[in-house]
Amino acid sequence: MKKGQQRIFQRYHPSVDRAADQVVIGEARTTEPLKGFFTPAREKVAELFNPEIPPSEHKPFAIVGVKACDLQGFLIQDEVFLKRGNRDPFYARAREENLIISSDCTLALETCFCLALGHDPHPKGNFDINLSEVAGGFIVEVGSPKGRELVDDHESLFQAVPHTLLEERKEIRERVIAEVQSRIDEHGVPHRDQYQGMINRNHESKLWQEEAGTCVECGACNFICPTCHCFVLSDQQTGSGTARFRLWDSCMVKDFARVAGGGNPRPQLWMRLRNRFEKKLDFFPRVTGLYACTGCGRCIPACPADIDIRRVLKALVHNA
Repeated sequence: MKKGQQRIFQRYHPSVDRAADQVVIGEARTTEPLKGFFTPAREKVAELFNPEIPPSEHKPFAIVGVKACDLQGFLIQDEVFLKRGNRDPFYARAREENLIISSDCTLALETCFCLALGHDPHPKGNFDINLSEVAGGFIVEVGSPKGRELVDDHESLFQAVPHTLLEERKEIRERVIAEVQSRIDEHGVPHRDQYQGMINRNHESKLWQEEAGTCVECGACNFICPTCHCFVLSDQQTGSGTARFRLWDSCMVKDFARVAGGGNPRPQLWMRLRNRFEKKLDFFPRVTGLYACTGCGRCIPACPADIDIRRVLKALVHNA
């Protein structure tokens, strides 16, 4: 849905909701990240010390209009919650049950820089069905067995795509790519090919203290990011007794790394800022071959301290 200049995910019932003119399939990514549907900000993971997994409180749903940057975020979330010997049952259930209907970006926001991370502003995978908006409708692309089954079950709703519409899709995609590239050029955002070794070269740089000088430790950069995944477990009293909840956590908060006895390996704020960039741009590429940044640009307007990741990337690459 579109509310003013914001694009948000919102439950929609065609028979009830009359604001169909606010429904947006194309345009650009939503303000909030997709991850909230798969690892909610607050999720019950155990109750009354029962070893059984609590039943899901949500029915499976179809999420429509997901953009490529959020789909790219799935790759990091999957590494954490599904792979490398770990399989989180809550995340796995959400990934298996929910339907992802993605769509091409048809415009670029001022903060978009996905191309700098090597990603195009149109989906190439991790979706069930993708919609490319063209004159008079959408070009539908199937991306999974689940999506194929859905299309086959409603075959009468689809028709062959004429070559003219395929050409139109190509032109729209090229236009949006050019728009994103112009944002990158305007801000001098370096390409990921230049990132190797930049964190180590700047490990003791004054840049971290300078950038952290205005930070208020709100954690917005972590919570709004489609790849950030850290959480804390909290036992809380509920109406039926004790339950354990998984809550989103932020590496920018002082207590994040604090251990028993009060020790803290990152007591200074600038150290926590450095750690955030180090994990995204050094640790994950070394361990998984993936940068834990999708270039969505959400953290830029979310930060009340005006810490702009594009500016930091530029400084990290060009500092001696």
